[in-house]
Amino acid sequence: MLTARHWSRGFKLFLLFAVIFGLISVLVTYNHTAWFDDRIIHLVQSPESPALTSAAKSLSLVGSSKIVISLSLVIMAALFLFLKHRLELLLFLWVGVTSNILNSILKNWFHRERPNIHRIIEEPGFSFPSGHSMAAFSVYGVLTFLLWRHLRSGSARVLLVVICFILTAAIGWSRIYLGVHYPSDVIGGYAASCAWLMLSIVLFEALRSFLKKRKG
Repeated sequence: MLTARHWSRGFKLFLLFAVIFGLISVLVTYNHTAWFDDRIIHLVQSPESPALTSAAKSLSLVGSSKIVISLSLVIMAALFLFLKHRLELLLFLWVGVTSNILNSILKNWFHRERPNIHRIIEEPGFSFPSGHSMAAFSVYGVLTFLLWRHLRSGSARVLLVVICFILTAAIGWSRIYLGVHYPSDVIGGYAASCAWLMLSIVLFEALRSFLKKRKG
């Protein structure tokens, strides 16, 4: 059952990351992140090499819509057909679809152009917040939450979180390295998707608790 403590903790995390995103948005709007972005871009792109470029392109592909959609279809099929977790399927589908819609709304709202310092690849569209970062954090984040619920081993849970963190961070690094996003785009994307994920999980737990109460 979802207690007041769980509601409070979930909404506190939602509000925390929403405020962080809001602060980043203000800094981006008034161009107060230029010094930070330039310094991090230089640091990330300095060791440029064919091997790193190949790795960055591969990681960027992992966060692309093609891979995310394909992975989502496999996970949804597993949740529905094998595990019979229809409510968890609803959460996964909700987070995946709505985070993509949210990213489109935010990009069209802020209209930030992509960096033009040193682009290794070209991509259309606006820059803030990073769509790859939001997709990666949302999909792999909700997947981590769903798998966490079914793992009993503490070490397995820690390993799951570490893998998700490294993968999501690596995708963000690849977008900066390839020159298609500012670091503030990536951080903003993480903050926005984390806030949305926290709110979605709280609503999911509330719905699950309500349905259990009705059955009981």
